[in-house]
Amino acid sequence: MERTSGITRASTVAPASTVAPASAVTRTSSVTRTSGSRPLRLVAVSAGLSKPSSTRLLADRLTEATSRELADRDRKAETEVVELRDLAVEIANHLVTGFPAPALSAALEAVTGADGLIVVSPVFAGSYSGLFKSFFDLIEPDALAGTPVLLAATGGTARHSLMVEHAMRPLFSYLHALTLPTAVFAATDDWGAGADVYAGGLPARIDRTGGEFARLLRGLTPATNGDVDDVDEMDDVDDVDEMDDVVPFERLLANLK
Repeated sequence: MERTSGITRASTVAPASTVAPASAVTRTSSVTRTSGSRPLRLVAVSAGLSKPSSTRLLADRLTEATSRELADRDRKAETEVVELRDLAVEIANHLVTGFPAPALSAALEAVTGADGLIVVSPVFAGSYSGLFKSFFDLIEPDALAGTPVLLAATGGTARHSLMVEHAMRPLFSYLHALTLPTAVFAATDDWGAGADVYAGGLPARIDRTGGEFARLLRGLTPATNGDVDDVDEMDDVDDVDEMDDVVPFERLLANLK
């Protein structure tokens, strides 16, 4: 486990003699049977304030579910977890000075360079936390354009679950990101042993959402499980011209007589 300047990096395979210093971004290299393609860069952003944190736990489980689905489909992935708690002072300093410290700069580069993002915030006063918003205020408006994003949140009760839709989703729509339609909200009761016995319990929701996100990252369609490039395209220009024909309004009115 390596902790370097706000980003913690962990590797599944490490030399026995390697001694890793501490960091606030965690990086995990997940090696699958496919070695020819470039690994997908999957970054999770956790805005939890405590240690241990249910927000970080949810981020870890969503990352694991996504990585597991990618591995099952022979795709390599490198994962990082950005802990905003460790960058709080640097985020505040950057907001007032305009200059990021090295640790914050590394975190921003990890997020903007990711192939996919998993973002998790606790609920504060019916919305995402101020720390979460302050971090993404530092992201350039077009830096996440087209980036797939999985939205998730934690809160005390399920009554806060719509925060994901009325607060988080508009934020990432403004940033032109591609948000996964399915989101995950984990209330305090969802972590209890009794919650796992139901078909719609948190573990099942995490696995389902992680699988959907992995398919989005790989460019697959759930219906055919094939590449997006397999979708039939209309190449006949004449057919397109026929679709563009417009029925005159007078003819539409005549059909009503």
